[in-house]
Amino acid sequence: MNQDPQVARIEELEAENRRLRRFLDETGLPAELRHKVRNTLSMLRAIIRRSAETSVSLETYVAHLDGRLDALARVLNALMRSVPEGIGLHSLVADELLVHLAREGEQIAISGPSLRFRPGSAEVFAMAVHELAVNAVEHGALTVPQGRIHVTWSLSPPTGQSGSQPLLTFIWEESGLEDIPPTPPHRGFGFEVLERSLRYELKAETDLDFRPQGLRCTISLPLQAQITVVDDEE
Repeated sequence: MNQDPQVARIEELEAENRRLRRFLDETGLPAELRHKVRNTLSMLRAIIRRSAETSVSLETYVAHLDGRLDALARVLNALMRSVPEGIGLHSLVADELLVHLAREGEQIAISGPSLRFRPGSAEVFAMAVHELAVNAVEHGALTVPQGRIHVTWSLSPPTGQSGSQPLLTFIWEESGLEDIPPTPPHRGFGFEVLERSLRYELKAETDLDFRPQGLRCTISLPLQAQITVVDDEE
């Protein structure tokens, strides 16, 4: 009996992932570096498995998996060039949208204080931005010429409670659509990233508001050690 090509591909990718993990254990790399790479491999495994579980066809699985792996590769390459400073949030958003041919100053407006995401937080937030961009391409503002995306973020002071931290509020707001369904047609991997992964990894709260003119996504999270305010951003 012929094996399902999607299942075969998942098994192949996961076998390669296991080989890489064994290789890391045998190379004698510094513990911190080994930990970071193993975390990245764990993320890869989750992307492969959950993309398969939430895709409605082999074609969508392949297309979405390729996009997610490319997004992860981009952020890892940027981190290698910038460590220990991390990736500027403005660059993270603009670069992801540019991949989808959406340029700042045309369909895109981006504004907010200069922040940098270090390894760990950068990968997770980059995946969230990627899923928002893909949703805009497939269902939202980037499906129509008049569509626009306005991305803003701001910082709020601590609440005054013991141990409280400043709050980062990130808003992705689409406009230009005349009418969209009140709820998305398929709650797949992208919504899992936005509603679960961000909460688990960054203690974030996400609100998705599917309005007639376009999606408004608000992500609120504490400003932690992996996210830093800087004077200037490249």
